[in-house]
Amino acid sequence: MYCQIKLVPVSPKISGLVFETSKELRILVKIRFMSEIIFLIEEADEGGFIAKAVSESIITQAETLEDLKNLVKDAVRCHFDIDKLPKLIRFHFVRDEVFAV
Repeated sequence: MYCQIKLVPVSPKISGLVFETSKELRILVKIRFMSEIIFLIEEADEGGFIAKAVSESIITQAETLEDLKNLVKDAVRCHFDIDKLPKLIRFHFVRDEVFAV
């Protein structure tokens, strides 16, 4: 089952922007959905932390969380063109815990 949605603006002026074509509107919608990038953060076996992006091929590692934040920012800036750069970086901490029954 699928649903097809046609975006038709009530007014040609949305958020102060005027769209000449529906293609421009579709581009804006796509950009807004990429306003943040999510990283899974895990503790490394040898110490420190590993950050893996969920939707992109970005992986980095650091000894401290502060260093990891700086390395992730740098990696995101290098990975994306300036016009596609996400506005936010979200860290999702993942921890495995194994215990006997």
